[in-house]
Amino acid sequence: MRILWRPFGFSRKLLKVESCRITESESLIPLAWASLIQKLSRTPGIFLLDQRKRFSTMPEIETHQRDSELFSPPSDVRGMTELDRTAFKKTVTIPVLKVRKEIVNKLMRSLKRAALQRPGIKRVIEDPEDEESRLIMLDPYKMFTDDSFEKGELSILKQLNVNPQISKYNLELTYENFKSEEILKAVLPEGQDVTSGFSRVGHIAHLNLRDHQLPYKHLIGQVMIDKNPGITSAVNKINNIDNTYRNFQMEVLSGEENMMTKVRENNYTYEFDFSKVYWNPRLSTEHSRITELLKPGDVLFDVFAGVGPFAIPVAKKNCTVFANDLNPESHKWLLHNCKLNKVDQKVKVFNLDGKDFLQGPVREELMQQLGPLSKERKHSVHIVMNLPAKAIEFLSAFKSLLDGQPCGSELFPIVHCYSFSKDANPAKDVQQRAGTVLGISLEACSSVHLVRNVAPNKEMLCITFRIPAAILYKNQTLNGDNHEDPPIKRQRTDKDF
Repeated sequence: MRILWRPFGFSRKLLKVESCRITESESLIPLAWASLIQKLSRTPGIFLLDQRKRFSTMPEIETHQRDSELFSPPSDVRGMTELDRTAFKKTVTIPVLKVRKEIVNKLMRSLKRAALQRPGIKRVIEDPEDEESRLIMLDPYKMFTDDSFEKGELSILKQLNVNPQISKYNLELTYENFKSEEILKAVLPEGQDVTSGFSRVGHIAHLNLRDHQLPYKHLIGQVMIDKNPGITSAVNKINNIDNTYRNFQMEVLSGEENMMTKVRENNYTYEFDFSKVYWNPRLSTEHSRITELLKPGDVLFDVFAGVGPFAIPVAKKNCTVFANDLNPESHKWLLHNCKLNKVDQKVKVFNLDGKDFLQGPVREELMQQLGPLSKERKHSVHIVMNLPAKAIEFLSAFKSLLDGQPCGSELFPIVHCYSFSKDANPAKDVQQRAGTVLGISLEACSSVHLVRNVAPNKEMLCITFRIPAAILYKNQTLNGDNHEDPPIKRQRTDKDF
């Protein structure tokens, strides 16, 4: 950023021109400016900008001009597909106030209203003509002349012996001074959506670009890297998460191709290859919500565990955790992250299909948990099924899962099953679909938590219910009179963006 000095006022030899002082009303009226210029031209010793290049006046600032225009990139960058940072140079006119350097800090506290509020631009700069002075950048939409100061501000200036005369500077803006949204708004076709948000996964910016943004994808990726410290790679998802292992194909838009990353979530550390596993930073709050439901000593079965965002925090609460994922890469990094967070002795890790996990290790453990000694058990059992696209289908694995006679229903496992819905009533939709798979109605004995809005008219939800004995045990009827299931306490509906 380069600042070009042009004093707004008179040369140091000319101190007395009070009769030509510019008022705010004059500064906003073009005719008044013409009159003023005529006055100045007749004043001995005063030269206009084109004569001595020393005197300049604040140009008229149109009332409709806003920060988005004054501080927006040059218009000729529209349509750029390959980033040219040098094309973003632009000079804007900024009002400034000259003050002694020793009073700057004291004065700035009183000039918060008047001072320029623009990230990336220093509000106080050196005076190129006076080492003992500093120049305070002022808001160009509020400050035109010394009449623009409020009474309180003028009082402080008088106390500190500061001349309220406003000068003008030509401030050269460069690529570094513009925000990513401003750059993309200037480059992309007018009226089109601008991508300025992304999911951050360690050093990786994960974008979901729309069709109209694809011609600018490499430029967008580079801007994301430039404007976000710590981001060294930008990727775009090029297909949906619909394969067996829940990962997706991605294209590196800009930066390094290293997908090995490290993230911190809720005070836990996770390492993995982002190109081979599933990770969504927008689920941080949901991971915490489920973790808070469990108490020390409880048991968690995590059917689709990924790299451990549910399993590891729960294990840290001194719970017993059985974590499974079909993806060999997720299984590998789940083991790694358990050791990394020092819970490897509390988590049993499996690499099975979700149905095989439920009908194998989960069944065996539940037979023990709900066996003859289960009445003495005081802990709860939770089953998390975070595979929104398909998890409801896996509920059928609970049908007739266990042998023998059921114990008290308060000991039966509590299921937290995730799903997407595009229905107008998403909660009812999820309850009905889950109930259809199980063959029962869940509307009176389940709660639905709205996790997040995934896309327009598409929600991610979590349905929570206790598995009825009639479903869990063989040879049980749905109207058994001794095993009614207590309703799950209804949970607060919330969105996690």
